[in-house]
Parts: sequence; structure tokens; C-alpha cells
Amino acid sequence: MLFERLFGPRTPPASSVVHLSVRPQPLPLLMVRNPRARRYLLRLRPDGTARVTIPRGGTSAVARQFVERHAAWLERELQRLQSQPRKPAAWTIGTEILLRGDPVRIEVGPNGDDKEIEGPSSSGYGATSEDDATGEAETVRFGGELVRVSDPVADLRPAIEGHLRKLATRELPPRVLELAAQHGLTVRRITVRSQKSRWGSCSRRGTISLNWRLIQTPASVSDYICLHELVHLRQMNHSPGFWREVERVCPDYRMAKHWLKEHSGLLR
Repeated sequence: MLFERLFGPRTPPASSVVHLSVRPQPLPLLMVRNPRARRYLLRLRPDGTARVTIPRGGTSAVARQFVERHAAWLERELQRLQSQPRKPAAWTIGTEILLRGDPVRIEVGPNGDDKEIEGPSSSGYGATSEDDATGEAETVRFGGELVRVSDPVADLRPAIEGHLRKLATRELPPRVLELAAQHGLTVRRITVRSQKSRWGSCSRRGTISLNWRLIQTPASVSDYICLHELVHLRQMNHSPGFWREVERVCPDYRMAKHWLKEHSGLLR
């Protein structure tokens, strides 16, 4: 059967992780229990890991049967994921990246007394000193942004991603507060993090966490994620009522979801 071809023999898993026999290499299937889940859920994460959520009262055996029923869907998603272009392992001069939804090319920047923002250093983000200023650092530019780098021919990803995270930390929280005020909501705390599998989250205590990579998405997409998490302040679920409220505050949310699906590689 398709299930055996994908996953191998039906041996009961000894732990919450089963390694699936999918060419060209084994694919992990994570079995995760969630007492708040109402049903079994199967998803293929951007890193190529399959995950099945087991609701309260559910069993691993039923979860495996659920995966079997959706094995054809999982195979299609695997093929789609594998067909997506991989982002380069290193960012160099000439590499195109996304900034606020637009593709921008990394170029050699001017040196001298231009206004610059530091990339990550051993002493932390944004740490500067007179010694740093007199070093032999050079700059690169992309989309109007300048970033100082120690070696413009090395991998520029760490410095540029550090800069993008700072931009997100500066721009996203004020936008969340602005949208919250428009809809009469109160946010207790906003954090900008580096989640690997989600764009945002909202805790029961009213803390909204956003992925810094939202700075790479169009404003309409970033706003959708902010509004999605804000609506969770009213409904801590994904019920039909929740989605009706999302549609009320963000009528074009389906277009934003489609964009995120098409660009899921940003999370890798």
C-alpha cells in the first residue's frame, strides 16, 4: 500500500518519533500530544518533517491510521516541497533576498562616513565602539539598507539577517499596537523571535510573538499575521467563529495565507 511505501512496516513506535522510509532519505514523523487539540492534524513542516497532532484522549495507533488515510496528500506535499527552489546556503554579492515583499539584490556598498547599522558582533546586536569604527570593515547594501561587514566576499547571511531582525524589532511592535488600537484590543507584551515553523503566536496572557522574517513579507501579509494573533486575544482557537472575525478585520486574509504558503521556504 501507499502507506507502507512511504513509511515502511507498521511497527508501533517506541517513542513520539517515527522515521519514515521516504526516498532519498528517512523522513521523521513527529507524534505530538496536545490536550487542547480537538482533532488529529497532519502537516508537513518546511524543514521536511511530518507532524501529526494527537488530541486529548487520542492514541498513537489512531494517529497512524489517520496518517495512512492522508498518505497520498503527504506524498503530494513532499513532491511540492522538494520541487521548490532552495535558498542559497550563503548570501553573497549578487544574491537576491526579499525585503518587505520585494526582491532586492545585495550589492557592494559605499565606505567612509555613510550612516550604517552594525551586523551581529561578539558583544551583541548593535554593539559599537571606537575600535569598531576604525577597523577595516566594508559595507553592503540592499533595498536602501546598509550593513557593515568584515569581509564582503564571505557569507553575508549572518550580518544581513541580524540587520533584518533589528528592522523587524523596530517596525513590527508599533504596527501591532496600531492595529490593536484600531480594533479596541489590549496587548500586554510583544516579542520578536526566530521561530522555525510559525509566523506568530499569542499566549493566554496576552503576549504576541512575531517572527522577525515578517520584515521580508509584503505589508498586507505582515498585517494579516498581526491581526490573526490579535484576534486570538478574543478567541484562543481556530473555530469557524475565529475565522469569521479574522475575515472581518482582514478581508483579504486568504491572499495573505496563499503568499505565505508559496514562500514557506523563508522559514527554513
